[in-house]
Parts: sequence; C-alpha cells; structure tokens
Amino acid sequence: MFSCVGFAAEDPTKPLLPYSFNRRDPGPEDVAIEILYCGVCHSDLHTVRSEWPGTLYPCIPGHEIVGRVIAVGDQVRRFKAGDLAAVGCLVDSCRTCPSCREGLEQYCETGFVATYNGPDKVLGGHTFGGYSSHIVVTQDFVLRVPDNLDPAAAAPLLCAGITTYSPLKRWGAGPGKRVGVVGLGGLGHMAVKLAHAMGAEVTLFTTSPSKIADGHRLGADAGVLSTDPAAMKAQASRFDLIIDTVAAPHDINAYLGLLKRDATLVQVGAPDKPLPVNVFSLIMSRRNFAGSLIGGIRETQEMLDFCGAHNITADIEIIPIQQIEEAYVRMVKSAVKYRFVIDMGSLKGAAAGRP
Repeated sequence: MFSCVGFAAEDPTKPLLPYSFNRRDPGPEDVAIEILYCGVCHSDLHTVRSEWPGTLYPCIPGHEIVGRVIAVGDQVRRFKAGDLAAVGCLVDSCRTCPSCREGLEQYCETGFVATYNGPDKVLGGHTFGGYSSHIVVTQDFVLRVPDNLDPAAAAPLLCAGITTYSPLKRWGAGPGKRVGVVGLGGLGHMAVKLAHAMGAEVTLFTTSPSKIADGHRLGADAGVLSTDPAAMKAQASRFDLIIDTVAAPHDINAYLGLLKRDATLVQVGAPDKPLPVNVFSLIMSRRNFAGSLIGGIRETQEMLDFCGAHNITADIEIIPIQQIEEAYVRMVKSAVKYRFVIDMGSLKGAAAGRP
C-alpha cells in the first residue's frame, strides 16, 4: 500500500477537508494514475450530503478523472508510465453476467463497483474517488484520452459526456432526426454539443431566457422557453428523441407531448422526487418514456474517441480543491457554465489529515 491524500467528508454535516488514506500497490493487471484533474458532478454533492441513501463515510467523491500513468502491473499491455489516462464512474463489475458480457457494465446484474462509495474488493471497506492525489484501477476499467483534447476539459466527459452520448447513440440521434434537450447545465450542454456533432437538428428547452443564446453557441439550432405555453404548443409532436437532463421536479408530460408517434423521451437527470406521468401522454401516440445510466467501458471509450474526432470537450471552470464547498453552493444555484473541474495539483498545498 502507499499513502495518498484527498478531500473527504466525515459525515453529511461537515465540509470536505484534507484526509490521508491508503491505495493498494498496483497488482499484475492494475494501472496507477496520478490524478491531474477531476470534474465535479452533482452526484458528488448528493452523495457526500447523504441526499441519496447508502453513503459510506469518510467519503471521497469524484468520478470524472484524468491523470498520468505512473506505474503498471506486469500483465498490463494497453498502458505504460507517462500515458494520459482516464477513469469514469466504474472501477469494476462482475464481468460474467449477461450485461457485463455485452459491455454494459453499468447494468451489472450483481452490482458494479463505483469509483467511490463502492465495495473495495482488495483492501476492504469502500472505494475512494478522484478528489485525491492518486488512484489504482484494473486496466479493463481505464480509458484513453485523445491527445488533441484538453485534459481538464475532457474530465467531465467521463460522466456528463457518456451519460448523454449513450442515449443519443442508442436512440439513433443523427442526420434527419429532431432531438430536444431539456435543461442546459452540466449534462444538457454536453447533450447539445454531442447531438449537433452527430448531425441531428437540435432544439434546447430551458426556463432561462439567457441560455437561449448560449444554446446556439453550443450547437442548438433553436431554443424554446419552456415557460411559454404558446412556444411549447408550437413544438407538439415534432421530436424523434428528447433527452431530459433536469434533476429537479418538473412536468414531464409537457415534454412527452412534444414527441412524434413511437418516439422516445430519455430521462438522464435524477430528481429526488417521482415525476408523475399522465399515461395518456404515452398511449395516445405509442410514445416511450425511458431512462439511461452512464455507459459501459467500451461505449465510454467510443465516446472519448468521438469527442476527439470532433474536438468536443466540456465548458469548464477550473478551481483548486480548497474551493470545493463554494463550488457546491454555486452548483446548486446553477451558477457555473457548465462544469467545475478541480486542478488536483492544488492538493499539494493541503495539509493531510489523520487516516
């Protein structure tokens, strides 16, 4: 084992503070990575504040990780010291269930191992995430970052990017298709960029007039204020696919009514309360209301390669780790365009806490 430092929450009421802990030494199939950048996902805040059930403390969040390989096991062939590498939301799965065999590890039927707050099968206890100096991951769950992408701006692709790429790909976004994106935040801005790059006609739906222009800058062909009943009515039955990224309670039926017959709305935002669905929004035009969770390792690498080919990264604001609590406050207020990314070099100025 070797000693690392990170920022951890000791319980739901306390701020994240410096924390010392141990990582395992690289095994034969492991890749050890010095973390350079880590994106800040809303699920990090949900977890450390115990807003979702099952948080294990101390909690070191972070699953949008880009770093430099510093060591590999003797059976690792795809990475070497000095390579730029990435780790997303998963660090292991059973690998044998039908979902894993199909490359859909995010739907592992015995439960995937999350990058943080998951069971640590080697050291025991639970996993610690990317708000830390280093991470050690089996090579099958390590990803390559295209050389032409800025490493900091590529970090959010590991969650926000794949969360939106996966449903766009599965439900056929592309030329001749009309795609709606609900919400322009960390997920929504990536959905707009990716759908545009796939060749779809993209419409942004937002409650914020100021975001219409930003939607156009990011690649949207049109913007609609969802608070304007007339504007919404004009969009009825037009869309082949809608990606809903909103993580707060909202009227999902207003968007279901915008779908064509047999079209699909995919929910990727995770509100903390149920979204009531009027079944007539579905049955009258044989519409589909679906959900989607990140992506498997193979698809995540495909997404990174697609972003490399199209020069797509997230719009980010880089912060030192010492400003994480301020970033959380601003994130709740949607006062960031559009993703915070932590420069993990700032950890060098943090005093380590006790293990």
